[in-house]
Amino acid sequence: MIARILRWLMLLQVLAVLGVACLAMRVWGVASPAVAVLLALALLLAVRALIVLRNFRQSRRFGSPVPPEYQLGALGAARLFFGELRATLWTSSWGMLRPRLAVLDAAAPSGGLPVLLIHGYVCNRGYWTRLSGMLARAGIAHDAVDLEPIGADIEAFVPQVEVAVEALCARTGSAQVVVVAHSMGGLVARAWLRRHGAARVARVITIGTPHHGTRLANLAAGANARQMRRINDEPDSWLAQLAAGEPPAVRALFTSIYSHHDNIVAPQSSAHLPGARNIALGGIGHVALASDARVLRRVLAEITIKCEVVKAPCTPHFG
Repeated sequence: MIARILRWLMLLQVLAVLGVACLAMRVWGVASPAVAVLLALALLLAVRALIVLRNFRQSRRFGSPVPPEYQLGALGAARLFFGELRATLWTSSWGMLRPRLAVLDAAAPSGGLPVLLIHGYVCNRGYWTRLSGMLARAGIAHDAVDLEPIGADIEAFVPQVEVAVEALCARTGSAQVVVVAHSMGGLVARAWLRRHGAARVARVITIGTPHHGTRLANLAAGANARQMRRINDEPDSWLAQLAAGEPPAVRALFTSIYSHHDNIVAPQSSAHLPGARNIALGGIGHVALASDARVLRRVLAEITIKCEVVKAPCTPHFG
């Protein structure tokens, strides 16, 4: 569904660019059609950049303090902004338009337990393009879910995850999987664990997940967005109930990777999950988390080092 929506949005953007180019030639006196189109594209890029800038401003307004070791100078702030803008443009204008996973490299040795990828709010499996390529080259079997409908209650996504886990285990012959989830996908994984238990899970790696909600969800649409809200600086009641039902043994299965400069999760400390292995980074935006080389190296290490047994239950080491 999201791919179809994005295709229509791309068509509207193309029509908008052509309309602005015609306006530039007829009203603004631009003589060259090529220059008019470039001007229209620049205006479109400026609009997209302003949206990203607005998210950064909002996230800092409601954000948690950035530790001194993660403070950014002017150059670091510029890299953060343009890295997130690039990731946003690529993901929405290409990756999610053609939501495909990489084909497993048959020549690569098996890299460990199979991996299930769960995307976040208003995304699809195309978000995982870079990580999927890394997993394929490492010989790690993997699959992804496309959570639909996009504005549904998070609990409504749980059966989709259950079907995907069963299918992945059946296809690979493995008793367990590793779950890697971005943003809202981490909450979906937690809801699935609450309903179906942890017997088939070796580890859950969440990336930029608002475990305690995010203030920016207060402005978003959909039942799932309402579940991720923070009201009076407290998590939504659904999030509180989810946390209350998790025993320490389940929390110990989690690794939470997050950025102190996340521009969607605010406060950024919301991604810190008590009882889990928490890995904090800096200088990375929310969308860029699944394409940043530092994050991908950490994720791959968590997948391959923690659980090296294939086709058998894995007991992770929680060092």
